[in-house]
Amino acid sequence: MTSHQQDRPTPVVTPTRMLIVTVLCALVLAGAMIFGLAVGSSGIDFAAVFRSFQGKDAVDATMWTILWQLRWPRVWMALETGAALALGGLVFQALLRNPLAEPYILGTSGGAAVGAIAGILMGLSLFPGVSAMAFVSSALSLTFVLLLASGRGGLRRDTLLLSGVMINAFCGALILFFVSTTQDARLHSILFWLMGDLSRAEMSAVYGLGVVLVICSMILFAMARPMNVMLMGRETAEALGVPVKRTRLFLLAVCTIMVSAAVCATGLLGFVGLAVPHALRLLFGPDHRVLVPACFFGGGAYLILCDTLARWIPKHGEMPAGVITALIGAPLFILLLRRAMR
Repeated sequence: MTSHQQDRPTPVVTPTRMLIVTVLCALVLAGAMIFGLAVGSSGIDFAAVFRSFQGKDAVDATMWTILWQLRWPRVWMALETGAALALGGLVFQALLRNPLAEPYILGTSGGAAVGAIAGILMGLSLFPGVSAMAFVSSALSLTFVLLLASGRGGLRRDTLLLSGVMINAFCGALILFFVSTTQDARLHSILFWLMGDLSRAEMSAVYGLGVVLVICSMILFAMARPMNVMLMGRETAEALGVPVKRTRLFLLAVCTIMVSAAVCATGLLGFVGLAVPHALRLLFGPDHRVLVPACFFGGGAYLILCDTLARWIPKHGEMPAGVITALIGAPLFILLLRRAMR
């Protein structure tokens, strides 16, 4: 959180307010899903989406295939990936007390991509082989970042970002090395991880990522109150009965599993975990009992809109969704960096 956000009065959180925010964000997500179904490289047709709700015979076979066999799995994959990355960014920013912390910038996503690519080159299956490799590599990247940023007085915020950038650059170099030394059909799969692409989404992958996301999200919501207490500082949190070190490690492990699963499914998508939590924190305040469900729905809606724009903007073909998320996230990162340096 920035000092400007900390200075703002904190709104009182009641069950009614939590319900209103959750329902509001869910409605935004529902609108984004309809938008994602209706818009694509073949044109914009909201009427066809609503007619298709009446049954398969209400639209022609080609439109039915476009809507429910091509766009529907992609919309769901964008929803789940956006929710996972937004929740990861929210928890990293709270635990590390750094407004610039998010899975992509800290190297967690890059580490997962390195592990996934190594799994592909070893000929492992997507689950559990590639997924396990992605998790282990992601956890190692985060561990290195935390070790590099740790000093005698604990975690140094100014060093944390530089450590993450350095590990991220190293992961990028490893990925380029793999790309340069691979000449067979596996090169196409590796390039998929570099671009952050949702075009290969399948319902089998949607179900797998959905199970991981729902379990991790429920855990994060259950831990919302300890995260609120930890925002007051380590000494205060421990005085109030929160085991800070154990809670921090547990939450980092949960987020690493969730982000690794998302990266395995879609590749590298930067800045989602930065843009969404900051925007929602400005709207709804810093309480994690509100922010966890808001980031779940808001992150999903954000990535659906980015992926839809990536399909709709080019006149021919489409661009990777990672291009849109970077075009929005990079200026926001610079803005936050300048505010943090004041």
